[in-house]
Amino acid sequence: MISKLKSLTLVGLEGYIVDIETVIHRGIPAFIIVGLPDASIQEARERVKSAIKQSSFDFPRGKIALNLAPANLRKQGARFDLAIALGILEASRQINIPDKYKSAIMIGELSFDGHLRPIAGVLPSVHAAFMQGVKTVILPKENAPEAHLIKGIEVIGVQSLKELCDYFATGEGLSLEIPVAIKTKKKPKIFPFDFKYIKGNKLVKRGLEIAAAGGHNLLMNGPPGSGKTMLAKAYSTILPDLTFDESLDITKVHSIAGVLRTSEPVLTERPFRVVHHTASGVAIVGGGNPPRPGEISLAHRGVLFLDEFAEFSAKTLEVLRQPLEDGVIRISRAVGSVSYPAKFSLVAAMNPCPCGFYEDAKKDCTCAPFAVQRYRQKISGPILDRIDLHLNVPRVEISDLSSTALSEPSSVVRQRVQQARGYQIRRFEQTKTICNSEMNSAQVMAYCVLEKDSQELLNQIVDKMQLSGRAYYRTLKLARTIADLSESADIKVNHIAEAVQYRATVA
Repeated sequence: MISKLKSLTLVGLEGYIVDIETVIHRGIPAFIIVGLPDASIQEARERVKSAIKQSSFDFPRGKIALNLAPANLRKQGARFDLAIALGILEASRQINIPDKYKSAIMIGELSFDGHLRPIAGVLPSVHAAFMQGVKTVILPKENAPEAHLIKGIEVIGVQSLKELCDYFATGEGLSLEIPVAIKTKKKPKIFPFDFKYIKGNKLVKRGLEIAAAGGHNLLMNGPPGSGKTMLAKAYSTILPDLTFDESLDITKVHSIAGVLRTSEPVLTERPFRVVHHTASGVAIVGGGNPPRPGEISLAHRGVLFLDEFAEFSAKTLEVLRQPLEDGVIRISRAVGSVSYPAKFSLVAAMNPCPCGFYEDAKKDCTCAPFAVQRYRQKISGPILDRIDLHLNVPRVEISDLSSTALSEPSSVVRQRVQQARGYQIRRFEQTKTICNSEMNSAQVMAYCVLEKDSQELLNQIVDKMQLSGRAYYRTLKLARTIADLSESADIKVNHIAEAVQYRATVA
């Protein structure tokens, strides 16, 4: 008897259905798996054999052959254990799988005692199955809450191989209750880096507000101790709420990376990823064998914070060029290529020179001119061109530090940011665009129309500052965000003037 069941493999975030064909021949005992399986699938022999025996079934004698089709698609991971075990039991006539479930997707890793372990990448797997017309998916019970985020597909969560086989035989003994709806809203938190505790730097806070509202990239440049890192940490407290679709996008990436906690099946807060300057390019953009998402993908729809920006190697920084422009990273290897989303906001902080006090009003710089130049040249022009806001963070005056008055709290700033983001969501509701920074050229022409005086001002500044075409469009997007914060339908002269001043510090 030949058993034919279905499972699913992931290549990046794309899911492909895999047919598990099992046949048992008489002869010398053997266990053969064909169809481009990786080492973890080859190791399924011992897991499956032990799980079958511990579940009160007999492991068949003879030659067991499994084909994972299509044969030209490389399969990875231990997610095929459940389908392989059920295929062997059906092929040896120890169980009878109802026709309804022969077309179901079965994924799950088996332990030696027959219990199912949770696996990574459940959300993109179930979504891919749903998009390909699958009606039912069977998976580990711990992954069920995450899988239930995809509506329109039946999710069966099981604890063990024995439990599932008994259910096939009797139709009983398995709880098919749908978990309580997952809440995407959380109670307000008290943040230790609230804007109200940060003294001075009003202009920098304004720049952070604009960046949060439109999803723009920003660079803070200032001497040591001026508050750059604290401002960056407080930046996370003014970010707008996630939409449900954004939550799903973020959760998919974290799920496939294996960093999603079972206690939190859906992420409800924007990621804020902090990367040390010694990190390699692979750690930032992703890679490895098999390829895994890097920090830029884990920061998808959130923030990637690079402190000590100029201390990163030039090679590492240059790998950010393409994802900053396209919002996606493509990782190519000899066996194929995968794509991961990378629509993140870059927040970078750096000192103006090696000693940190170049052009400081209170302390002299000890660096030689060539050292300052070499330090700044670590960050190339193309990278700076992709950063929308360049903010100078000056030393905080002692009068501000000693003041007991509190600044405007993050909650108030966040309300303005949320309102501006709401305008953008309604503006782009018929497209895949979320915020102003993601607008393409056609959308810029449609939503960033300038009056004559505004256009003349922008043309003069672009010509005087010799801005690139990319910088021109990014300035328009920035002005659109400033107008949204002002609740203005039109981009006015003052919006253009404010947007352009954030380009004045480009090296």
